[in-house]
Amino acid sequence: MPDRLSPLDVSFLYMEESTTAMHVGSVAIFQAGPHGFDHDQLVRLITERIAFVPRFRQRVRWVPGHLANPVWVDDEAFDVSFHVRRSALPRPGTDEQLRELVARVMSRRLDRGRPLWEMYLIEGLSGDRFAILSKTHHAMVDGIAAVDIGQVILDTTEEPRPSPPAAWQPAREPSDLELVAGALVEAVRRPTGVIDTARAGLADLRVSANRVLGAATGLLAVARIAARPAPDSPLNAAIGEQRRFATCHMRLVDLKQIRARHGGTVNDVLLAVTAGALRAWLLGRGARVTPNSTVRAMVPVSIRGGDQAGGPGNRVASYLVELPVGESNPVVRLHQVSYAMRAHKETGQAVGAQALVGIAGFAPPTLHSLGARVASGLSRRLFNLVVTNVPGPQFPLYAAGSRMLAAYPVVPLARGQALSIGATSYDGGVFLGLYADRDVMPDVEVLSGLLVDAVDELLSSAAASRRRRS
Repeated sequence: MPDRLSPLDVSFLYMEESTTAMHVGSVAIFQAGPHGFDHDQLVRLITERIAFVPRFRQRVRWVPGHLANPVWVDDEAFDVSFHVRRSALPRPGTDEQLRELVARVMSRRLDRGRPLWEMYLIEGLSGDRFAILSKTHHAMVDGIAAVDIGQVILDTTEEPRPSPPAAWQPAREPSDLELVAGALVEAVRRPTGVIDTARAGLADLRVSANRVLGAATGLLAVARIAARPAPDSPLNAAIGEQRRFATCHMRLVDLKQIRARHGGTVNDVLLAVTAGALRAWLLGRGARVTPNSTVRAMVPVSIRGGDQAGGPGNRVASYLVELPVGESNPVVRLHQVSYAMRAHKETGQAVGAQALVGIAGFAPPTLHSLGARVASGLSRRLFNLVVTNVPGPQFPLYAAGSRMLAAYPVVPLARGQALSIGATSYDGGVFLGLYADRDVMPDVEVLSGLLVDAVDELLSSAAASRRRRS
Protein backbone atom coordinates (compact mmCIF):
# COMPACT_ATOMS: atom_id res chain seq x y z
CA MET A 1 0.00 0.00 0.00
CA PRO A 2 1.40 3.46 -0.83
CA ASP A 3 2.62 5.73 1.96
CA ARG A 4 -0.12 7.95 3.35
CA LEU A 5 0.57 11.61 4.05
CA SER A 6 0.66 12.45 7.74
CA PRO A 7 -1.93 14.88 9.12
CA LEU A 8 0.75 17.56 9.43
CA ASP A 9 2.01 17.02 5.88
CA VAL A 10 -1.44 17.18 4.32
CA SER A 11 -2.25 20.30 6.34
CA PHE A 12 0.29 22.19 4.23
CA LEU A 13 -1.71 21.26 1.12
CA TYR A 14 -4.98 22.33 2.69
CA MET A 15 -3.42 25.55 3.99
CA GLU A 16 -2.10 26.62 0.59
CA GLU A 17 -3.85 29.51 -1.11
CA SER A 18 -2.98 31.82 -3.98
CA THR A 19 -1.33 34.24 -1.52
CA THR A 20 0.33 31.61 0.68
CA ALA A 21 2.32 29.16 -1.42
CA MET A 22 3.61 26.46 0.94
CA HIS A 23 6.99 25.72 -0.61
CA VAL A 24 10.37 26.39 0.92
CA GLY A 25 13.40 27.36 -1.15
CA SER A 26 17.15 27.72 -1.18
CA VAL A 27 19.43 29.84 -3.34
CA ALA A 28 22.94 28.44 -3.59
CA ILE A 29 25.66 30.43 -5.37
CA PHE A 30 28.62 28.62 -6.89
CA GLN A 31 31.98 29.48 -8.38
CA ALA A 32 32.26 27.61 -11.65
CA GLY A 33 34.89 24.88 -11.52
CA PRO A 34 37.68 24.32 -14.04
CA HIS A 35 35.36 22.31 -16.29
CA GLY A 36 32.42 24.70 -15.96
CA PHE A 37 28.83 23.75 -15.18
CA ASP A 38 25.77 23.61 -17.43
CA HIS A 39 22.15 22.48 -17.48
CA ASP A 40 22.93 19.05 -18.94
CA GLN A 41 25.39 18.45 -16.13
CA LEU A 42 22.78 19.37 -13.51
CA VAL A 43 20.20 17.06 -15.12
CA ARG A 44 22.71 14.19 -15.10
CA LEU A 45 23.57 14.89 -11.47
CA ILE A 46 19.91 14.87 -10.43
CA THR A 47 19.23 11.73 -12.47
CA GLU A 48 22.12 9.95 -10.73
CA ARG A 49 21.32 11.14 -7.20
CA ILE A 50 17.51 11.15 -7.08
CA ALA A 51 17.56 7.54 -5.86
CA PHE A 52 18.68 8.98 -2.50
CA VAL A 53 15.34 10.82 -2.26
CA PRO A 54 12.69 8.51 -3.81
CA ARG A 55 9.89 10.81 -2.64
CA PHE A 56 10.96 13.28 -5.35
CA ARG A 57 9.68 10.86 -8.03
CA GLN A 58 6.28 10.62 -6.37
CA ARG A 59 3.16 12.75 -6.55
CA VAL A 60 0.11 13.20 -4.34
CA ARG A 61 -2.94 11.07 -5.11
CA TRP A 62 -6.19 11.99 -3.34
CA VAL A 63 -8.53 9.32 -1.97
CA PRO A 64 -12.05 9.48 -3.49
CA GLY A 65 -14.53 11.05 -1.11
CA HIS A 66 -11.70 12.20 1.16
CA LEU A 67 -12.23 9.02 3.20
CA ALA A 68 -8.59 9.26 4.34
CA ASN A 69 -5.55 11.40 3.84
CA PRO A 70 -3.99 11.26 0.35
CA VAL A 71 -1.14 8.91 -0.52
CA TRP A 72 2.19 9.15 -2.29
CA VAL A 73 2.32 7.27 -5.61
CA ASP A 74 5.12 6.86 -8.12
CA ASP A 75 4.78 9.27 -11.04
CA GLU A 76 4.67 6.88 -13.99
CA ALA A 77 5.25 9.84 -16.35
CA PHE A 78 8.10 11.30 -14.30
CA ASP A 79 10.18 13.67 -16.45
CA VAL A 80 13.29 15.04 -14.78
CA SER A 81 13.63 17.73 -17.46
CA PHE A 82 10.29 19.22 -16.36
CA HIS A 83 11.59 19.72 -12.83
CA VAL A 84 15.18 20.78 -13.61
CA ARG A 85 14.94 24.05 -15.50
CA ARG A 86 17.28 26.62 -16.96
CA SER A 87 17.30 30.39 -16.70
CA ALA A 88 19.81 33.15 -17.30
CA LEU A 89 20.37 36.70 -16.11
CA PRO A 90 20.80 39.55 -18.58
CA ARG A 91 24.07 41.44 -18.51
CA PRO A 92 25.71 42.44 -16.23
CA GLY A 93 24.34 39.55 -14.11
CA THR A 94 24.22 41.34 -10.77
CA ASP A 95 23.16 39.90 -7.43
CA GLU A 96 20.21 42.30 -7.49
CA GLN A 97 19.01 40.77 -10.77
CA LEU A 98 19.37 37.32 -9.21
CA ARG A 99 17.24 38.29 -6.21
CA GLU A 100 14.51 39.67 -8.47
CA LEU A 101 14.43 36.43 -10.48
CA VAL A 102 14.28 34.36 -7.29
CA ALA A 103 11.31 36.42 -6.05
CA ARG A 104 9.41 35.87 -9.30
CA VAL A 105 10.09 32.12 -9.45
CA MET A 106 9.22 31.57 -5.79
CA SER A 107 5.94 33.50 -6.17
CA ARG A 108 4.55 30.78 -8.45
CA ARG A 109 2.89 27.72 -6.92
CA LEU A 110 4.02 24.21 -7.78
CA ASP A 111 2.05 21.94 -10.13
CA ARG A 112 0.08 19.56 -7.88
CA GLY A 113 -0.30 17.03 -10.66
CA ARG A 114 3.44 16.28 -10.53
CA PRO A 115 6.08 15.68 -7.84
CA LEU A 116 6.11 18.86 -5.75
CA TRP A 117 9.53 20.30 -6.49
CA GLU A 118 11.49 22.33 -9.03
CA MET A 119 15.13 23.28 -9.48
CA TYR A 120 16.56 26.09 -11.61
CA LEU A 121 20.07 26.55 -12.92
CA ILE A 122 20.54 30.32 -13.17
CA GLU A 123 23.42 31.22 -15.44
CA GLY A 124 25.03 34.55 -16.29
CA LEU A 125 25.89 35.66 -12.76
CA SER A 126 28.88 38.00 -12.77
CA GLY A 127 32.33 36.79 -11.72
CA ASP A 128 32.02 33.41 -13.46
CA ARG A 129 29.38 32.36 -10.94
CA PHE A 130 26.04 30.58 -11.26
CA ALA A 131 23.16 29.88 -8.89
CA ILE A 132 20.94 26.88 -8.22
CA LEU A 133 17.46 27.68 -6.92
CA SER A 134 15.43 24.83 -5.44
CA LYS A 135 11.80 24.96 -4.32
CA THR A 136 10.17 22.09 -2.47
CA HIS A 137 6.67 21.83 -1.03
CA HIS A 138 6.42 21.51 2.75
CA ALA A 139 4.41 18.31 2.30
CA MET A 140 7.52 16.65 0.82
CA VAL A 141 9.67 17.17 3.91
CA ASP A 142 8.66 15.41 7.12
CA GLY A 143 10.88 17.38 9.52
CA ILE A 144 12.37 14.22 11.02
CA ALA A 145 14.48 12.78 8.23
CA ALA A 146 14.27 15.87 6.08
CA VAL A 147 16.39 15.58 2.95
CA ASP A 148 15.89 18.00 0.10
CA ILE A 149 16.79 17.40 -3.53
CA GLY A 150 19.24 20.30 -3.29
CA GLN A 151 21.28 18.47 -0.67
CA VAL A 152 21.97 15.32 -2.63
CA ILE A 153 23.80 17.10 -5.46
CA LEU A 154 26.48 18.37 -3.06
CA ASP A 155 29.79 16.67 -2.25
CA THR A 156 32.47 17.38 0.33
CA THR A 157 35.24 17.26 -2.29
CA GLU A 158 35.67 18.52 -5.83
CA GLU A 159 35.54 14.90 -6.99
CA PRO A 160 31.90 13.73 -7.04
CA ARG A 161 31.10 10.66 -4.95
CA PRO A 162 29.83 7.50 -6.66
CA SER A 163 26.09 7.31 -7.24
CA PRO A 164 23.78 4.26 -7.14
CA PRO A 165 22.54 2.77 -10.42
CA ALA A 166 20.05 5.06 -12.14
CA ALA A 167 17.63 2.27 -13.20
CA TRP A 168 14.12 2.88 -11.84
CA GLN A 169 10.75 1.34 -12.56
CA PRO A 170 7.69 3.10 -11.10
CA ALA A 171 5.28 1.02 -9.07
CA ARG A 172 1.81 0.63 -10.52
CA GLU A 173 -0.54 3.40 -9.42
CA PRO A 174 -3.49 2.12 -7.34
CA SER A 175 -7.00 2.45 -8.75
CA ASP A 176 -9.72 4.49 -7.07
CA LEU A 177 -11.26 1.24 -5.79
CA GLU A 178 -7.95 0.18 -4.23
CA LEU A 179 -7.54 3.57 -2.56
CA VAL A 180 -11.02 3.35 -1.04
CA ALA A 181 -10.41 -0.23 0.08
CA GLY A 182 -7.12 0.79 1.67
CA ALA A 183 -8.84 3.60 3.55
CA LEU A 184 -11.54 1.23 4.85
CA VAL A 185 -8.98 -1.39 5.93
CA GLU A 186 -7.04 1.28 7.77
CA ALA A 187 -10.23 2.45 9.50
CA VAL A 188 -10.89 -1.12 10.69
CA ARG A 189 -7.34 -1.49 12.00
CA ARG A 190 -7.63 1.90 13.75
CA PRO A 191 -11.08 1.98 15.36
CA THR A 192 -10.69 5.60 16.43
CA GLY A 193 -10.09 6.41 12.78
CA VAL A 194 -13.72 5.57 12.06
CA ILE A 195 -14.70 8.46 14.30
CA ASP A 196 -12.05 10.64 12.71
CA THR A 197 -13.38 10.16 9.21
CA ALA A 198 -17.12 10.09 9.95
CA ARG A 199 -18.88 12.56 7.70
CA ALA A 200 -21.38 13.33 10.42
CA GLY A 201 -18.50 14.95 12.26
CA LEU A 202 -19.40 13.19 15.54
CA ALA A 203 -16.50 12.98 17.97
CA ASP A 204 -15.72 11.04 21.10
CA LEU A 205 -15.13 14.02 23.37
CA ARG A 206 -13.57 11.95 26.13
CA VAL A 207 -10.99 10.36 23.82
CA SER A 208 -10.31 13.72 22.20
CA ALA A 209 -9.80 15.36 25.59
CA ASN A 210 -7.30 12.69 26.60
CA ARG A 211 -5.36 13.23 23.39
CA VAL A 212 -5.28 16.97 23.98
CA LEU A 213 -4.07 16.47 27.55
CA GLY A 214 -1.31 14.22 26.25
CA ALA A 215 0.06 17.21 24.35
CA ALA A 216 -0.74 19.72 27.07
CA THR A 217 2.71 21.14 27.73
CA GLY A 218 3.13 22.74 24.32
CA LEU A 219 -0.51 23.58 23.75
CA LEU A 220 -1.13 25.33 27.07
CA ALA A 221 1.83 27.57 26.29
CA VAL A 222 0.21 28.41 22.97
CA ALA A 223 -3.10 29.14 24.66
CA ARG A 224 -1.51 31.50 27.16
CA ILE A 225 0.30 33.41 24.44
CA ALA A 226 -2.75 33.47 22.16
CA ALA A 227 -4.59 35.28 24.95
CA ARG A 228 -2.13 38.12 24.36
CA PRO A 229 -2.31 39.01 20.68
CA ALA A 230 0.91 39.82 18.86
CA PRO A 231 1.77 43.53 18.93
CA ASP A 232 0.39 45.69 16.14
CA SER A 233 3.05 45.93 13.45
CA PRO A 234 3.47 46.93 9.80
CA LEU A 235 4.88 43.41 9.42
CA ASN A 236 1.31 42.13 9.49
CA ALA A 237 -1.06 42.97 6.67
CA ALA A 238 -3.13 41.37 3.95
CA ILE A 239 -0.57 39.99 1.50
CA GLY A 240 -0.71 39.35 -2.24
CA GLU A 241 0.74 36.68 -4.50
CA GLN A 242 4.01 38.42 -5.46
CA ARG A 243 7.19 38.51 -3.39
CA ARG A 244 10.47 40.31 -2.89
CA PHE A 245 13.72 38.63 -1.87
CA ALA A 246 16.70 40.27 -0.20
CA THR A 247 19.91 38.83 1.19
CA CYS A 248 22.77 39.72 3.48
CA HIS A 249 25.66 37.82 4.95
CA MET A 250 27.73 38.01 8.12
CA ARG A 251 30.88 36.39 9.44
CA LEU A 252 30.19 33.60 11.93
CA VAL A 253 33.32 34.58 13.85
CA ASP A 254 31.79 38.03 14.49
CA LEU A 255 28.65 36.52 16.01
CA LYS A 256 30.81 34.22 18.14
CA GLN A 257 32.89 37.18 19.29
CA ILE A 258 29.73 38.99 20.41
CA ARG A 259 28.57 35.85 22.22
CA ALA A 260 31.93 35.47 23.95
CA ARG A 261 31.81 39.05 25.23
CA HIS A 262 28.17 39.30 26.23
CA GLY A 263 26.97 35.72 26.75
CA GLY A 264 24.06 33.79 25.27
CA THR A 265 24.19 31.64 22.16
CA VAL A 266 24.89 32.42 18.53
CA ASN A 267 21.14 32.10 17.91
CA ASP A 268 20.52 34.66 20.69
CA VAL A 269 22.95 37.04 18.99
CA LEU A 270 21.19 36.60 15.67
CA LEU A 271 17.81 37.35 17.28
CA ALA A 272 19.25 40.43 19.00
CA VAL A 273 20.65 41.57 15.65
CA THR A 274 17.19 41.08 14.14
CA ALA A 275 15.66 43.14 16.95
CA GLY A 276 18.15 45.95 16.35
CA ALA A 277 17.51 45.98 12.61
CA LEU A 278 13.73 45.95 13.07
CA ARG A 279 14.01 48.83 15.56
CA ALA A 280 15.91 50.95 13.03
CA TRP A 281 13.52 49.92 10.25
CA LEU A 282 10.44 50.87 12.28
CA LEU A 283 11.95 54.23 13.25
CA GLY A 284 12.86 54.87 9.62
CA ARG A 285 9.25 54.24 8.65
CA GLY A 286 8.04 56.72 11.24
CA ALA A 287 6.33 54.00 13.27
CA ARG A 288 5.66 54.62 16.94
CA VAL A 289 8.37 52.92 19.02
CA THR A 290 8.25 53.19 22.82
CA PRO A 291 10.71 51.73 25.37
CA ASN A 292 8.31 48.82 25.85
CA SER A 293 7.71 48.09 22.16
CA THR A 294 8.25 44.50 21.04
CA VAL A 295 7.95 42.40 17.89
CA ARG A 296 6.93 38.78 18.48
CA ALA A 297 8.94 36.24 16.50
CA MET A 298 8.19 32.56 15.97
CA VAL A 299 11.61 30.92 16.35
CA PRO A 300 11.85 27.22 15.40
CA VAL A 301 14.57 25.42 17.35
CA SER A 302 15.93 21.95 16.57
CA ILE A 303 15.68 19.43 19.42
CA ARG A 304 17.75 16.29 19.02
CA GLY A 305 16.57 13.06 20.54
CA GLY A 306 16.36 9.40 19.68
CA ASP A 307 13.75 8.16 22.15
CA GLN A 308 10.89 10.43 21.17
CA ALA A 309 7.58 9.32 19.80
CA GLY A 310 8.46 10.85 16.51
CA GLY A 311 11.43 8.57 16.05
CA PRO A 312 15.15 9.26 15.78
CA GLY A 313 16.62 12.38 14.29
CA ASN A 314 15.64 16.00 14.67
CA ARG A 315 12.46 17.35 16.20
CA VAL A 316 11.46 20.98 16.12
CA ALA A 317 10.02 23.17 18.84
CA SER A 318 8.99 26.72 18.09
CA TYR A 319 9.46 29.45 20.67
CA LEU A 320 7.45 32.65 20.64
CA VAL A 321 9.96 35.34 21.55
CA GLU A 322 9.31 39.01 22.20
CA LEU A 323 12.08 40.92 20.39
CA PRO A 324 12.75 44.14 22.38
CA VAL A 325 12.70 46.68 19.55
CA GLY A 326 11.96 49.46 22.05
CA GLU A 327 15.32 49.00 23.80
CA SER A 328 17.96 51.39 22.49
CA ASN A 329 21.00 49.67 24.03
CA PRO A 330 22.17 46.75 21.82
CA VAL A 331 23.77 44.84 24.70
CA VAL A 332 20.62 45.09 26.82
CA ARG A 333 18.63 43.82 23.82
CA LEU A 334 20.92 40.78 23.65
CA HIS A 335 20.57 40.09 27.38
CA GLN A 336 16.78 40.33 27.15
CA VAL A 337 16.65 37.94 24.21
CA SER A 338 19.01 35.48 25.95
CA TYR A 339 16.88 35.57 29.08
CA ALA A 340 13.69 34.93 27.11
CA MET A 341 15.18 32.00 25.18
CA ARG A 342 16.65 30.45 28.33
CA ALA A 343 13.29 30.76 30.10
CA HIS A 344 11.55 28.97 27.22
CA LYS A 345 14.02 26.09 27.32
CA GLU A 346 13.86 25.73 31.12
CA THR A 347 10.06 25.79 31.37
CA GLY A 348 9.36 23.81 28.21
CA GLN A 349 6.90 26.40 26.99
CA ALA A 350 7.24 25.69 23.32
CA VAL A 351 4.91 24.93 20.44
CA GLY A 352 5.93 21.29 20.10
CA ALA A 353 5.82 19.83 16.61
CA GLN A 354 4.69 16.48 18.01
CA ALA A 355 1.91 18.21 19.99
CA LEU A 356 0.63 19.84 16.83
CA VAL A 357 0.72 16.50 15.01
CA GLY A 358 -1.34 14.99 17.83
CA ILE A 359 -4.03 17.61 17.49
CA ALA A 360 -4.11 17.45 13.68
CA GLY A 361 -4.32 13.66 13.85
CA PHE A 362 -7.90 13.49 15.02
CA ALA A 363 -9.29 16.11 12.65
CA PRO A 364 -11.49 14.42 10.04
CA PRO A 365 -9.90 14.87 6.61
CA THR A 366 -13.09 16.49 5.33
CA LEU A 367 -12.82 19.15 8.07
CA HIS A 368 -9.04 19.36 8.16
CA SER A 369 -9.02 21.96 5.44
CA LEU A 370 -11.02 24.31 7.65
CA GLY A 371 -8.78 23.64 10.63
CA ALA A 372 -5.63 24.39 8.64
CA ARG A 373 -7.12 27.61 7.34
CA VAL A 374 -8.02 28.68 10.90
CA ALA A 375 -4.46 27.91 12.00
CA SER A 376 -3.14 30.03 9.15
CA GLY A 377 -5.46 32.86 10.19
CA LEU A 378 -4.24 32.65 13.78
CA SER A 379 -0.64 33.26 12.70
CA ARG A 380 -1.30 36.97 12.47
CA ARG A 381 -2.67 36.92 16.00
CA LEU A 382 0.12 34.80 17.50
CA PHE A 383 3.27 36.33 16.03
CA ASN A 384 4.59 39.05 13.73
CA LEU A 385 7.23 37.16 11.77
CA VAL A 386 9.18 33.91 11.57
CA VAL A 387 12.96 33.83 12.15
CA THR A 388 14.75 30.54 11.39
CA ASN A 389 18.41 29.69 11.93
CA VAL A 390 19.85 26.42 10.60
CA PRO A 391 23.52 25.57 11.30
CA GLY A 392 25.31 24.14 8.30
CA PRO A 393 28.73 22.58 7.68
CA GLN A 394 31.78 24.73 8.34
CA PHE A 395 33.69 23.41 5.34
CA PRO A 396 33.21 23.92 1.58
CA LEU A 397 30.79 21.85 -0.48
CA TYR A 398 30.85 21.23 -4.23
CA ALA A 399 28.46 20.40 -7.08
CA ALA A 400 30.30 18.51 -9.82
CA GLY A 401 33.55 20.31 -8.97
CA SER A 402 32.05 23.81 -8.58
CA ARG A 403 32.44 25.25 -5.09
CA MET A 404 29.40 26.54 -3.23
CA LEU A 405 30.04 30.09 -2.02
CA ALA A 406 26.78 30.89 -0.26
CA ALA A 407 23.37 29.39 0.56
CA TYR A 408 20.39 31.66 1.26
CA PRO A 409 17.12 30.15 2.58
CA VAL A 410 13.67 31.22 1.38
CA VAL A 411 11.07 30.76 4.14
CA PRO A 412 7.41 30.96 2.98
CA LEU A 413 4.93 33.50 4.32
CA ALA A 414 1.79 32.59 6.24
CA ARG A 415 -1.45 34.49 5.89
CA GLY A 416 -1.07 38.02 7.22
CA GLN A 417 2.73 37.69 7.44
CA ALA A 418 4.64 40.18 5.28
CA LEU A 419 8.16 39.05 6.18
CA SER A 420 10.14 35.94 7.06
CA ILE A 421 13.87 35.78 7.81
CA GLY A 422 15.93 32.63 7.36
CA ALA A 423 19.59 32.17 8.25
CA THR A 424 22.02 29.42 7.27
CA SER A 425 25.57 29.20 8.57
CA TYR A 426 28.06 27.68 6.14
CA ASP A 427 31.84 27.63 5.75
CA GLY A 428 32.49 30.53 8.13
CA GLY A 429 29.57 32.69 6.99
CA VAL A 430 25.98 33.30 8.04
CA PHE A 431 23.71 33.83 5.03
CA LEU A 432 20.30 35.45 5.54
CA GLY A 433 17.37 35.39 3.15
CA LEU A 434 14.56 37.91 3.65
CA TYR A 435 11.33 36.87 1.92
CA ALA A 436 8.65 39.56 1.84
CA ASP A 437 5.36 40.56 0.28
CA ARG A 438 6.06 42.73 -2.74
CA ASP A 439 3.54 45.48 -1.97
CA VAL A 440 3.68 45.58 1.83
CA MET A 441 7.50 45.68 2.04
CA PRO A 442 9.00 47.56 -0.90
CA ASP A 443 11.91 48.51 1.40
CA VAL A 444 13.02 44.97 2.34
CA GLU A 445 16.49 45.74 0.91
CA VAL A 446 16.78 48.52 3.51
CA LEU A 447 16.11 46.01 6.27
CA SER A 448 18.83 43.68 4.96
CA GLY A 449 21.35 46.52 5.23
CA LEU A 450 20.16 47.32 8.75
CA LEU A 451 20.89 43.74 9.81
CA VAL A 452 24.54 44.24 8.92
CA ASP A 453 24.53 47.56 10.77
CA ALA A 454 23.13 45.83 13.86
CA VAL A 455 26.02 43.36 13.84
CA ASP A 456 28.51 46.22 13.62
CA GLU A 457 26.74 47.93 16.53
CA LEU A 458 27.13 44.86 18.75
CA LEU A 459 30.74 44.36 17.61
CA SER A 460 31.52 47.93 18.63
CA SER A 461 29.96 47.27 22.03
CA ALA A 462 32.07 44.12 22.40
CA ALA A 463 35.22 46.03 21.47
CA ALA A 464 34.38 48.79 23.96
CA SER A 465 33.78 46.19 26.66
CA ARG A 466 37.17 44.65 25.92
CA ARG A 467 38.93 48.00 26.16
CA ARG A 468 37.30 48.75 29.51
CA ARG A 469 38.47 45.43 30.91
CA SER A 470 42.05 45.83 29.68
